Amino acid sequence: MTTSPEDNLHWLPTAEFERVLGGITDRHDRLRAFSALSRINTLYMVMRAGSGHLGSSFSAADLVTWLLLEETGGDDVFFSSKGHDAPGLYAALIGLGKLDESLVHRLRRLGGLPGHPDVRTPHMPFNTGSLGMGISKAKGLVLANRLLGRDQRVFVLTGDGELQEGQNYEALGGAANAGMGELTVIVDHNKIQSDTWVGDVNDLGDLEARFAGFGWGVLRCDGHDFGQIEKAFRRRAEQYAGRPAVIIADTVKGGGCPTFAATSMPLGEWRYRFHSGAPAPDVYAQAHAELLHTADTIVTRNGLTKLAPRASDARPPVKATGPSLPEVYGRALLDAALRDERIVAMDADLVLDTGLIPFTEKLPERFIECGIAEQDMVSMASGLAARGLVPFVHSFSCFLHARPNEHIYNNATEGRRVIYVGSLAGVLPAAPGHSHQAVRDVSAVGAVPGLVVLEPAGPVQVGAAVEYCASTTDSVYLRLVSAPVPPEVVAMDAGPSGAAPLEVGRGTVVRQGGSTVAIGAGPVVLGELLRAAETADLTVVNLPWLNRVDPAWLADLASGAERIVVVENHYTRGGQADLVARALLELDLPATPRFRGVGLTGVPVCGTADEVLDAHGLSAARLAATLALPEARPEGETTWKPSATS
Repeated sequence: MTTSPEDNLHWLPTAEFERVLGGITDRHDRLRAFSALSRINTLYMVMRAGSGHLGSSFSAADLVTWLLLEETGGDDVFFSSKGHDAPGLYAALIGLGKLDESLVHRLRRLGGLPGHPDVRTPHMPFNTGSLGMGISKAKGLVLANRLLGRDQRVFVLTGDGELQEGQNYEALGGAANAGMGELTVIVDHNKIQSDTWVGDVNDLGDLEARFAGFGWGVLRCDGHDFGQIEKAFRRRAEQYAGRPAVIIADTVKGGGCPTFAATSMPLGEWRYRFHSGAPAPDVYAQAHAELLHTADTIVTRNGLTKLAPRASDARPPVKATGPSLPEVYGRALLDAALRDERIVAMDADLVLDTGLIPFTEKLPERFIECGIAEQDMVSMASGLAARGLVPFVHSFSCFLHARPNEHIYNNATEGRRVIYVGSLAGVLPAAPGHSHQAVRDVSAVGAVPGLVVLEPAGPVQVGAAVEYCASTTDSVYLRLVSAPVPPEVVAMDAGPSGAAPLEVGRGTVVRQGGSTVAIGAGPVVLGELLRAAETADLTVVNLPWLNRVDPAWLADLASGAERIVVVENHYTRGGQADLVARALLELDLPATPRFRGVGLTGVPVCGTADEVLDAHGLSAARLAATLALPEARPEGETTWKPSATS
């Protein structure tokens, strides 16, 4: 397919920012122009990356502009706690020359700019994106400064959806008690969380009264009006010098661009469409034209020539295709719930990503939206289970296993049956960065008594997994990869191995090959292993049970193997490899196969799927090289094949 110049993506070089900043004398017009230029590059970066958060970046753009150009200087610290606005923050820093201009092309790429703030990027003092931590991090910085005799102001930008996390309110009292006049929190109050209205999920009530009740100074302004922003910051310095203060900035999600602005949503529409992801090409073109017109209007009325965007022939990455396991899961859960009235679904503000839309439409009375409050949700599940209901609890794996970990264990000590369903499991998609890559969840929950950890590979096995969850007396942590299922796994899953009933602790041989047996679970690992097996001649086994293994099954599998390798979409410590290795030793076989575990050993990197799998040694090519083993069999011996019971 051919493309015309009109189809190109466009961006502004740092020189254009410098020209505008140096050529506009009116203070507020200079700020408006810089903010408009930042939005243009933010849109380009998200479009080129194929993902990112436009709505949050745009709502915060004017606040970020004020903080970087007017408020902070010298030794001051500013960071975003919510993290979704990272593309906008990067665009502003590139415009100021504080980040290299080449990075405008490398959002969410290996070695580029991570999807959420990371300390390895200049001017990012903390890792954020895991919500609710920013105020606490800032308090620690203030206390350290006091101990070190360092005078430094600290500014933290939060989202209003983020303020549903309870840690924020643990932080407020201590800051007031310590008289932290150095600390200012700015709330990007755009009134929409991930996809819908905060007031419809977990209404924050009187936000001014909340902060004031803890002893904070409270101010409010229009977060898109630089005159009001300036007055709010001046009043903060004059009226609340000796205590922490919050500036509640009323903004519009997607503000500054009519196409993306939440104020452009049709009446009665519940879903904001531009929270995450790159827009369609025609929507991009419309939005770019709007932003460029806004910027040109400001610069030309100040005597400057129009902006000169540069064209890039880059295109958004082609998205992988294949079934989405959360979507398949959502339909299967609804079917199970229609048969069993005890089943209820709980969600942490992620109905689109966890596949729950069909459930909300058919069984709204049995759907509980808990908002961004995972600890509250998991403990609520205990109460539901106490009355004989079967709660299915949903969030991203990275948040579901970690923040409410104590609550999961507490439920287990009560003997309450709860099904925990974590989407976005594993290292993919890697574009959001390590805050969203769940690669320690198996080790975090695998030791909980009475809790089974299960990772299905494809649509057929997802259906069997839901049936297991609905019928077992155990609690379950159902680990769902959100990346599309690759074709090799779709074909495997649709065959006899996928249709086989789930038996706890037992796997299935999905490719018979040489005497190196490679065990894996889930679509990412199995897809790469099946491709690697074409050159490394592996016997590939799907073992979806991540904290259970049947000794008899494993003994039979090991009987003819020279080597067993467990490859996992997880850290090498505390995962499936440790489980299988221990079980092999405890079998005390006459001849134990050599063993190796392959997985992540460090913080996962951000980038495209191919980049990241290869970087961590999990790509088919890297696995083939790692697992290739000369077959050292006696002459004439045939390739080992497992028994039918395998």
